[in-house]
Amino acid sequence: MTVLEILAILFATAAVFGLISARWLRLPTTIGTMLLAVTLAVALTQTAGRIPIAQHAAVQLLRQIDFGSVILNGMLPLLLFAAAFLLDLDHLGQEKLAVTLLATVGTVLSFFFVSGLMVLLSGGRLPWMQCLLFGALVSPTDPIAVVEMLGRSRVPARIQAQLAGESLFNDGIGAVLFLTMLGIATGATPTPAAVGLSLVVDSGGGILLGIAAAWLTSHLMRRLDENHLVDILFTVALALGGYVLASLAHLSAPLEAVVAGIALRHFNSRVAPNRIAHERLDRFWRVIDEIQNSILFVLMGFVSLSIALDRATWGAGLAAIFSVNLVRFSCVVLLLAVVRLLQPAHRSSALILSWGGLRGGLSLALALSVPEALGRSWILGTTYILVVFSIIVQGTSMGWFLRRTTTKPAE
Repeated sequence: MTVLEILAILFATAAVFGLISARWLRLPTTIGTMLLAVTLAVALTQTAGRIPIAQHAAVQLLRQIDFGSVILNGMLPLLLFAAAFLLDLDHLGQEKLAVTLLATVGTVLSFFFVSGLMVLLSGGRLPWMQCLLFGALVSPTDPIAVVEMLGRSRVPARIQAQLAGESLFNDGIGAVLFLTMLGIATGATPTPAAVGLSLVVDSGGGILLGIAAAWLTSHLMRRLDENHLVDILFTVALALGGYVLASLAHLSAPLEAVVAGIALRHFNSRVAPNRIAHERLDRFWRVIDEIQNSILFVLMGFVSLSIALDRATWGAGLAAIFSVNLVRFSCVVLLLAVVRLLQPAHRSSALILSWGGLRGGLSLALALSVPEALGRSWILGTTYILVVFSIIVQGTSMGWFLRRTTTKPAE
C-alpha cells in the first residue's frame, strides 16, 4: 500500500467518524473519533473468525505505519508548535510558578511514585527496571490530549494556562527520564550528576534554540507588509526546521518546538497588524491542530489491533489507572500547597488539574520504542489501556466534572 493510499484511508476514516461523532454521538470530534476507532477495532477482532479479510486488511495497514515515528518525527513538531503558538501568554505568565513546579518537580515525583506503586500492586512480579520505564513514559501529561480537551471545556483561564503550560513543558523532562532509564536497562550506568547535566543541557539547549529561531523568524516576517502566505510558510519552516535542528544537535526537540511557538507569539505581538497577518496565522494553526488531532486519534484507536491485551495486561492496566491518578492527585495537592505558600493569592483547583492531566499519543509512541526484552508487551498494552481511559473517560467527563467542581464561569 502506498503512502498516498494510507493517507486517503486515514482522512476518509477521520471524516466519517467525525460526522458520526458530531451528528449522532454528540461528542467532541476527536474523542468520538477515537471511541469509534476503538469500537471498530474490537469488532474486527471479535469477528476475525467469520470475516478474516477485514481484520487482515486493517492489521496490514497498521503494519505499514511506524506509529512511534509518525508521532515523534511527523505530527509532534506541528502539534506542539500549534498548541504553544495559540496559548494565552498573559495567563501563562501569571501562572509561571505553578507551571514550572508541575512540569519539573511534578513529573519527577510522578515518575518515582508510579514506578513504585506498579511494583507494589503487582506483588513484585513486575521487575523494577520495567516499572521505571513505564513510570517515565506515563508521568508527563500529554500536550496533544490536554490542549484538545481545553479547547472544548469551560475551564477557567488560569487553570487552562496551568494545564496547557505544564503539559507542553514536561515533555522534555519525561523524555530525558525515559531515555535515561532505557540506557540503564540496556547497559549504560550514568551517575545522578550525569543525568542532571544531561537534563540541563538538553532542556536548556532546546529552549535557547527555540528562542533564537523564533527571533530570527519574526524579524524575517517583518520584511514584508502583511502577506499571509509568506507568514504561514515562515511559521511552518520554524515549526519543522527548529525541531529537526534540535534533534540533530541532540537537544530536547519537544521543548524547542514549544518555546519557539511561545517566543514567536511574543515577538510578533510587538509588530503592527499591517506587518504580520496575525488572524490568518491563528486560523491556519487552529486548522492544522484540529486536522492532525483527528488523524492521530484514528491511529490511536486502531493501534489496539496490534496489541496483545491478555488478562495479565488488563490487570496491569487497571493498576496503572489507579496508580497514575492517585499519584497525579497527590503531587498536584502537594505542589499547589507550595505555590500558595509562595503566592498566597494564587487560585487553582487540585481536582480539575488532577482529572485534566491526560495521557495520550506521546506515551504510546514512547511505549512502542521499548525493546521486547524489557517488557514491551505488557508496557505497551498497559499504556494503551491507560491512554484509552484517560482520553475517553476523563476527557469525555471533563464537562460534567467541571459543573460539579465549580460554578464560576471561565475567566
